[in-house]
Amino acid sequence: MQSDDVIWGIINSQHCSYKIKTLTQNFCRNEYNVTGLCSRQSCPLANSRYATVREHEGVVYLYMKTIERAHLPSKMWERVKLSGNYTKALEQIDSNLIYWPDYLIHKCKQRITKITQYLIKMKKLKMKEAPQLVPIKMKLERRESARESKALTAARLEKSLEKELIARLKSRAYGDQPLNINEDVWQAVLNREREVEANKELEELGMESDDETDEESGEEDDDEVEFVSDLEESDLEDLEEFDGEGAEWNSDEEGDEEDSDEMEEGSDEDSDEDGDDDEPAPKGKRKAPQLPPNAKGKGKQQPAKKPRKKGPRVEIEYEQEATPLSAAQLADW
Repeated sequence: MQSDDVIWGIINSQHCSYKIKTLTQNFCRNEYNVTGLCSRQSCPLANSRYATVREHEGVVYLYMKTIERAHLPSKMWERVKLSGNYTKALEQIDSNLIYWPDYLIHKCKQRITKITQYLIKMKKLKMKEAPQLVPIKMKLERRESARESKALTAARLEKSLEKELIARLKSRAYGDQPLNINEDVWQAVLNREREVEANKELEELGMESDDETDEESGEEDDDEVEFVSDLEESDLEDLEEFDGEGAEWNSDEEGDEEDSDEMEEGSDEDSDEDGDDDEPAPKGKRKAPQLPPNAKGKGKQQPAKKPRKKGPRVEIEYEQEATPLSAAQLADW
């Protein structure tokens, strides 16, 4: 038979594994304790009729213990799921603990109030983007820093060896071609050195490299705007010839009168020569080349005129500036 007074006397005066003693007050670590204090009313071991509220993965439950199930430790606690609504959960507590002590009812309501408050805070914190804390492994950090320092020293050593080999190659220490090494490797190294030296010289002279000038010229070409005519080269040549013909027409009009006189003189001579041409030429002699009719009447041969191209007829008017008349001349006029 269970006696609550006997159990509390042992726990209070002797030893309890859930008790925590401090200078001011004693606390209880039992998970079913409704207040967390070590007292006669709130001790879950020394009370055969006890109730508490617990939360498991966001769900709140009401736990109740009665003396009728004291002989069954596996079925000692009865669990009732409470609603997520705060007011409905309070009504469920009142309905399940209708004839229980007021102290337990009040403490259960206080506990469910506190649980609902921290559940709401948990939901708000999950919605916010909080910085994630990452643990720093000092041993791994020291190892990585040591590897990094070793890699830097190896890189410096490689650069110094490369410079030394280049200096020896330039000084012909290995002859015309170094042994047991590929020529392409040396050629690539030399080309790289030449490019670096060329860039330095250009910087000293204040000039830019070819790549930079090409990029700038490309940018200028993109921004440049050009206007192109609709005429082709053949059309431009026709226009130039047309301008040249206009200048020749003026000189041709002046020479038409002289040509007419020369044509009359040449017609008489052509009639005489036509009679001679009808006679057969003696064998073994070549005919003399026939000259144009205009050239026979003159001592020197004139160059043949170019055939005149057909085009629109242009009339040209000449204006002559006369000297101004005096007053007496105007009166006589």
